[in-house]
Amino acid sequence: MRILVVEDERSLARAIVKILEKGYYSADSVGNGADALEYLDCGNYDAVILDVMMPVMDGITALKKIRERGNGIPVLVLTAKSEMDDKVRGLDSGADYYLNKPFDAKELLAAIRAITRPSVGAGARLTLGNLTLDRTTYELSAPGGSFRLTGKEFQVMELLMSDPSRVHRQERIFGRVWGLDSDSEINVVWVYMSYLRKKLAALGANVTIRLNRGVGYVIEVDDRNDKKD
Repeated sequence: MRILVVEDERSLARAIVKILEKGYYSADSVGNGADALEYLDCGNYDAVILDVMMPVMDGITALKKIRERGNGIPVLVLTAKSEMDDKVRGLDSGADYYLNKPFDAKELLAAIRAITRPSVGAGARLTLGNLTLDRTTYELSAPGGSFRLTGKEFQVMELLMSDPSRVHRQERIFGRVWGLDSDSEINVVWVYMSYLRKKLAALGANVTIRLNRGVGYVIEVDDRNDKKD
């Protein structure tokens, strides 16, 4: 799951990104509402953490524009102000949650879980064939045992298993998991697919990650246990 952090205080923005990464999320960070709107046009985000007081375009104005565009992405509003009027203004503008600064890391992660819960469907587990991905423990399990995935491994597997009928282009996977501002090369996607295939084989999963050359990756049940691309 990818989060857009919109915060002009750079040290706080970096801290929020680190909190999110430790919580198995990916994140990009921008410093004003105008940049946030441009990033959201890419459509690669599952939620927004939005500060209120920012230069160029403040958070409330940006939030109103997000909603005017018909974008229902979950938005968590951050502010140093604690007056009730400010909270009402933010919620009336379309915020899903309101969090006052300073806040605790656990509190922030709980808020993100709260606003994204409706978007992850019926449960905390994804199942395909004899393979299960637990979104709360980050464990991938099958009859042969289980692995606790790394952050990026989990995000790739969650993306694939959330829509197993879809062929995911390498560029889309890279954008969703590593982000627009990543220093990594796009071939890191291939590297992580290799990691995950080895784990699937070790677990005895009847699921394979297949590469449609020139198109993208798809995850599917393979009762023949064929692990070839």
